[in-house]
Amino acid sequence: MLAIIFASILFYMVLHSLNAVAGAAGKVLEVLSPFAGGIALAYILDPFVRWMSHCILKDRKSLRWIAILSAYVLFVLLIVLLVWLIVPQVISSVATLVTSLPGYIENVQETLLFVQNTYGVNLQGLILALDNYEQLIGRAYSMAVAASPEIVAYLRAAVSNVVTVFTAVASSVYMLASKDKLLHQLRTIVHAVLPRNVAENTLRICRIANENFTGFYVGRVIDSAIVGAILFVILQILGISFAPLISVLVGVTNVIPFFGPFIGAIPSLLILLFVNPLQALEFLVIIICLQQVDGNFIGPKILGRSIGISALWVLFAVVLGGNLFGLVGMIMGVPLFATLYGLAGELIRWCLDLRGVDAEGVRIAREEDDLEAVHIQGDEDASQEVPRS
Repeated sequence: MLAIIFASILFYMVLHSLNAVAGAAGKVLEVLSPFAGGIALAYILDPFVRWMSHCILKDRKSLRWIAILSAYVLFVLLIVLLVWLIVPQVISSVATLVTSLPGYIENVQETLLFVQNTYGVNLQGLILALDNYEQLIGRAYSMAVAASPEIVAYLRAAVSNVVTVFTAVASSVYMLASKDKLLHQLRTIVHAVLPRNVAENTLRICRIANENFTGFYVGRVIDSAIVGAILFVILQILGISFAPLISVLVGVTNVIPFFGPFIGAIPSLLILLFVNPLQALEFLVIIICLQQVDGNFIGPKILGRSIGISALWVLFAVVLGGNLFGLVGMIMGVPLFATLYGLAGELIRWCLDLRGVDAEGVRIAREEDDLEAVHIQGDEDASQEVPRS
């Protein structure tokens, strides 16, 4: 009885101080956030560093700094190239879209009138709603003006976080340079704290998770870049408007399995509907064909067997991760679920082996069973022997 009373008091104290604990945890996470960014950056650059160290530098540790420097130079050049090639065209596309919006709305109204007069569909309400586009633009402008202080505050915060960015970059450099030492220290801690079998299984699970996450993200980034480039070339050849903006939008969202292409294609389709409904129809056909090619040829060739789960479980992981953690969950759900899926398979195989049956429930003949049968048969033969007179 006394133990229950003390436990209740302790539980009440924990609940009473929960807000303080959460606030302290938030401050700790805020302090450690630059190092989290450094871990993410080091994780992204590590595959290139490992490839260059092994294939070009022949695993000479004294030259590892060349691989690390090359990785950062290549990373910065890629960012500069993307900004130089894409951002001006995207800004130009957005400016053209805003300035030409009245003409685009008139095109949509003419199309709606054609459909109404040809097929007898009553679209008068939608046509009248589009007549008030100036009011809609005024509302959008008012919303932008109202949100401008928040935007300015966000930009100021981004500028003031230069120290945080520098800390993240510096910590990622140290992590890449001391990767072997850090991993050795982590393995030492795991072996020191956990029992031997538990420590070995923990490290094995970490290796599996690392392979799943690395294979998935590297493959998805390469796949999305190829899809965006192919889409840009096709749109440019066909002369479809806002090709840079649409290609970047579809390419970036393509990182999300299944729903990513639609997330990028739907706003692009709406933009083209205002510009030219025929171009919107062409884009719809192009994106469907491109996603079929990506899903059946490009994606499997790049990702290969890095995930190891079927398309049904990929869809399940994306939906579950999205419902639990939003966009981050949709991106991280697939490799995390693949890891758990592999562990669940190992657990099931262990249970089947423990029971001595296969996946269909049929008993498996094992060596010890054969030996036991031989002993039993020998005893039966001995008992049936007739003694000689």
